Amino acid sequence: MIKNNNIKKEINRIVSNKLCTGCGACILFDQSNKSKMINNQFGPIPSFHNDAIFKTNPLDYCPGHIIDYDDLYKSVYGTYPDNWLIGNYENIYIGYSKDNQIRSNSSSGGILTHILVYLLRNQLIDQAIIVKQGIPLPYKASVMFAKNEETIKNSSQSVYTPVSMLDILKNLDSKKKYAITLLPDQAAVLRKLQKDDLFNSNCIKFVLGPYTGTQIDSRALNYFYKRNKINNLKDIKSIKWRAGEWPGYLEILTHSGKIVRSKKVYYNFLIPFYITNSSLLSIDFTNELADISVGDAWSPKYEKIGKGFSIITSRTQKMDILLKKMQEEDLIHLEKKDWESVSFMHGHMLDFKKRGTFIRIKIRKFFGLRSPKYTLKPVNLPLSRFFVEIINLLIFSICRTHLARQLLNFIPEPFIGHVFNRLRLKWKSLSKPTKRKGLKNYKMKNSYDD
Repeated sequence: MIKNNNIKKEINRIVSNKLCTGCGACILFDQSNKSKMINNQFGPIPSFHNDAIFKTNPLDYCPGHIIDYDDLYKSVYGTYPDNWLIGNYENIYIGYSKDNQIRSNSSSGGILTHILVYLLRNQLIDQAIIVKQGIPLPYKASVMFAKNEETIKNSSQSVYTPVSMLDILKNLDSKKKYAITLLPDQAAVLRKLQKDDLFNSNCIKFVLGPYTGTQIDSRALNYFYKRNKINNLKDIKSIKWRAGEWPGYLEILTHSGKIVRSKKVYYNFLIPFYITNSSLLSIDFTNELADISVGDAWSPKYEKIGKGFSIITSRTQKMDILLKKMQEEDLIHLEKKDWESVSFMHGHMLDFKKRGTFIRIKIRKFFGLRSPKYTLKPVNLPLSRFFVEIINLLIFSICRTHLARQLLNFIPEPFIGHVFNRLRLKWKSLSKPTKRKGLKNYKMKNSYDD
């Protein structure tokens, strides 16, 4: 057995350095089954019981400590990706669900929701493991098992705050088949658990995931509560992050009849004030270790049409076959695309993750701060890109101070939302030449090669 105190101390250091992603994997390794994930103001963190006993070191499965992408690419796909920006894939599509209810209630095109419904309806899985806003309280979100189509459809909204997902694996039934929706770091940990055949993880037959740029911590919505005089959280009836027609808006309903709404492109102003460290230190934007990953199709063409369109990246043969079968049954719409034709839709965030993260890690290392370890790194990081990232970090550092967050509460949302969106677009335009320079030829190498 591994000494309990050593494990606890090391994981507590990860938590105190705000490197914990809240995935919940470490809890699985406590042989006493008495440890659990708890929620603080930042999100879920592990709480180990005094009786915790470890047979295997959970740090080997902690995304705040290390993710061995070098090994995972080989074990999941058998090879390194041809495209280092988005990972291994079979095909790329633009598409949406043809079920109007699913499409209109989803964050974008409803593809992930419809796939889960299809898997359950055709008995390819027994249950889906999903996140639902409103469990156990309207202002909270939790992981749950969905055993019927209606539950899946009612959980089809995005959640932008951290949710512990992997600790639920201890409740898997070895005789059942599951599908799960995961963020990139969670999918990476699950793939390692599956490789090592731990905790019935191989009962999960399908891994689905959204493109994931940034998350905000649980305090972010306090701005809307204070600005709209919602003094008692018990008065909140429901929260939807992407309500209405795509791209949607944040919607907070109260039992007293108050309706709070903020456009998606407006409430993004919360990001620099409440962005999580795990967002700044993750290198995976497109959920490279899922069977399928889906993101918004940000393009003037599709935004003008509305209704919701998605970039769909099928990464495994079984998932690509499933998509084509759904298309043949007229359940979903798919337009096959080449990478170059859709790369512009998320070029900014691909650079933010694939180059920006490694620069942020280098800067943290310079100041003696801990960061996650990755077994791959970029072949080349242009010096000009460092200057852009220093500006980004200065903005985040100022906005995340207590004073800045307090001052934010005095600024009306329509004003700051509009100003932030204009500044965001201006900054993207100014930094685009630097961020896109050389990005098309981005490559990675083993970090131990030097």
